[in-house]
Amino acid sequence: MSDSTTARPVVLDVWCELQCPDCRSALEDLRALRERYGDRLELRLRHFPLEKHKHSFAAAQAAEEAAEQGKGWPYVEATLARTEELAAKGEPFLLEVARELGLDAEELDTALVDGRHILVVDADQAEGKAIGVTGTPTYVIDDQRLDGGKSQEGLRARIEEIADRLLAEADSGSGA
Repeated sequence: MSDSTTARPVVLDVWCELQCPDCRSALEDLRALRERYGDRLELRLRHFPLEKHKHSFAAAQAAEEAAEQGKGWPYVEATLARTEELAAKGEPFLLEVARELGLDAEELDTALVDGRHILVVDADQAEGKAIGVTGTPTYVIDDQRLDGGKSQEGLRARIEEIADRLLAEADSGSGA
C-alpha cells in the first residue's frame, strides 16, 4: 500500500425501517456520528421493514428511489421524523415528503407501482435475517451486530469505540 492511498472509511450498516419510532430516536446518534467522523465513517442504510408496520416496505422502496434521485438520507430523515404521519397516510405521505424535498414525486410514485427497488429491499431484509437482525435499529460494524431495537443505551459509545479502534489501526498501517 502506497503512502498516497487514502484509508477506506469504516462502514456502519444501519438496519432500519422508516415507520419505526426507535429508528427515529436513533437519528440523533447517527447525526452525532456523522459530525464526529465525517467521511471517515460510511453510514449505509439497510432496509429491514417489519411486518407490524404496514407502510414500511413501500417506504423502503421510496427511500431507494430518493437515493437514485440524490437525496436518500434527507428523505430517510424527513420520513422518520414523521413516523405517525406515515402510519396514518401511507403512500400519499411518501409522495408528500418527496415533493417537499424537491424530488420527482411522479417518478417516485412510478417506482412504487413498478417495483423497481423491491429486489434491493428484499435482499437487505434477507441479509439482515441471515445475520440475526430481528428488530430495528440494528447496527453492524466490524462484523459485530449491535441491537438497538430493545434499548439504544450505550450503543453510540460502543460504535465510537469500535470506529476509533478501526481508524487507529488504519492510520498506523497507512505509513507502512
